Amino acid sequence: MRKIQYILGLVTIILLSSCADLDQTSISSIDKDNFYQSKNDIETAINGIYQEFTVNGMYGVWNNQTIYLNDLQTDYVRAGAQTNSAHIREVANFAVQPTNLFVVNAWEAHYTAINRANVVIDKATAASWLDEQSKQNYINEARFLRAYSYFNLVRYFGGVPIVLHDGEGEGVPRNTVDEVYEQIVADFAAAEQLPANYSTRDSKASSLAASALLSKVYLVWAQTSSEQGKANKNKYLQLASDYAQKVIDSGKFHLLNKFIDNWSVDKKNGPEHIFTFEHDRTVNGNTTGHCTFATNWSDTEPVLIATSDRYYLEMDPKDQRRNGSWAKTIINPNTGTDFVFTIPRFRKYIDSLNFANPASSGNAAGQSTNSVVIRYGEVLLIKAEAENELNGPTAAAYDAINQIRRRAYWSPYLNIQNTPSDGSPLELSGLTQEQFRQAVRDERWKEFILEGQRWFDLVRWHILVKHVKANAPASEPLKIQNVSKRNYLLPLPQDQLILNPNLTQNWGYSGESGDGPYDSIFE
Repeated sequence: MRKIQYILGLVTIILLSSCADLDQTSISSIDKDNFYQSKNDIETAINGIYQEFTVNGMYGVWNNQTIYLNDLQTDYVRAGAQTNSAHIREVANFAVQPTNLFVVNAWEAHYTAINRANVVIDKATAASWLDEQSKQNYINEARFLRAYSYFNLVRYFGGVPIVLHDGEGEGVPRNTVDEVYEQIVADFAAAEQLPANYSTRDSKASSLAASALLSKVYLVWAQTSSEQGKANKNKYLQLASDYAQKVIDSGKFHLLNKFIDNWSVDKKNGPEHIFTFEHDRTVNGNTTGHCTFATNWSDTEPVLIATSDRYYLEMDPKDQRRNGSWAKTIINPNTGTDFVFTIPRFRKYIDSLNFANPASSGNAAGQSTNSVVIRYGEVLLIKAEAENELNGPTAAAYDAINQIRRRAYWSPYLNIQNTPSDGSPLELSGLTQEQFRQAVRDERWKEFILEGQRWFDLVRWHILVKHVKANAPASEPLKIQNVSKRNYLLPLPQDQLILNPNLTQNWGYSGESGDGPYDSIFE
C-alpha cells in the first residue's frame, strides 16, 4: 500500500473551463509528531479528514468519483458526446482497467482519510493533557470517518487491508470481507457514543448519523455472499431494521415537503439531512454540478447525461421526484423563456438560485451543492426493505415506504396530495413479499437518481448484469456488450499491486473467463 504523506490545511481549488482535472495546491502541511498540543490542533487535524472527501478535483470522493463509479456504471447514465477522457469512457462502458484514475483515486483517497483518522486516534489516545470526555469525542469522530471510508472500500473492492495505526500499511495483505465489516461496525458503534448535542451540522459526525449508517451497513452485509453475511443474514437484517427504527424514533428528522430542497444551496443542514459533505464553489466546489450542466442552455452534451429520455418519460408527472431529478425544461435567465432539452439534464446539481448570476454561472454553477451521504428518506427505505426481507411486508414496512410515496406525490406548490396518474393506489397494501421487494427497488431508483447509489444497489441485489443488459438502450452497445460478473467489484489499482506484492487482483481483471467466484445468484 502506498505510504501517503500526511498533509492537512486549507486547499485552493482552481476551477478549469472544462470537466477535467481540477488542480489543488496545499498551502500548509503539518508535522504530525509535534503538532498535537491543544484541542484546536486536534480539531484542525479532524477537519483534515473531512477535507479528503471534497478535494482532488474531478476524481475526488464527493466531487465526481462517487457519482461516476455508482451512476455512470449503470444503464441510465452515459458519457456525453464531448467527453474526451478515456478514464470516463472506461467507466461508462464497463471497461474499467486497474489504471483507471477513478479507481486509483478511490483507493488512495479513502486510505488517506483512514491514515489521517488513525493519526488522530493515536495522538488523542496518547494525549495525557486532554480531558477524558473530549478525548473520547475526538477518537469517536475519527472512527466514524474511518468506518465510512472502509464501508466504501469494501463495497468497491471487496476485502481490503485493515490498517488501524499510522505507518502500518506497507505490505499488508487483504483482509476478508467479513473482517472489514466487523471493523466498520465497531467504529460506527463507537461513534454512536458521541454526545447528542455534539454538532448542529449534518456535515459533522453525530451519534444518529452513526446509527443511520449502521442500518445501511447491516442491510448491505446481510446481502453479501460472504461467510458471515450468509450465516447471519436474518440477524443482520434485524439489526438494519432496529438501527433504522432508532433514527426514526429519535424524532429529529423528517421528509421535506419539497423534494428538490434537499439540494438547495440555501437549505443546507435541513431536517431530512443526516450526514452530508459540505461544498463551497470558492473552496471545494462540487464538480458534479459542472459536469452535469456545464453546457448550460443548449443541446450540446455535458460530460454526464442520461442514456435517453426514456427514464424521464417513464416517471409519473405527478411524482415530484421527476422534476426534482430531471430537468427536461428549465428557464433560461438570459432570455426569460423556457429551454427544452432533447435529453433532460440531471436536476439535483443545477443551482437555480445562482446560475443566473454572472459571478457564479458557467463552471461554478451547482458547485456549492452539498453531497448527501445519507438522508431520512433512505432510512425509511432501509426500514421497509429490511422488514420485508425478514418477515414479508409488515405494517412497519408499509408505513415506511408509504411515507416515501406520500411525499413523492405531494404537491408543494398547490399544497395538495396527488395520486398516481394511472389510477393505482397512492399507498401500497396487500402485496406479496416479492411484489413489495420490487416496490422498494422501484422507490429507491426514483428517490436516488444521481446520488451515488445505483451501482451499489444493483450489486447488492445481485442483478447488475441482468439489469443493464435488459435496460441499457441499443444506442449504448458497449454497456450491453461489456457488462459481466467481473463488474460486481472494481479492480485493485495496478500501482498498489506493484507496491504491495501481498495484494491480489479481483477476479476478471487478469483475463479470466467464465463466472469465477460468482455463483448463480449473481445475475
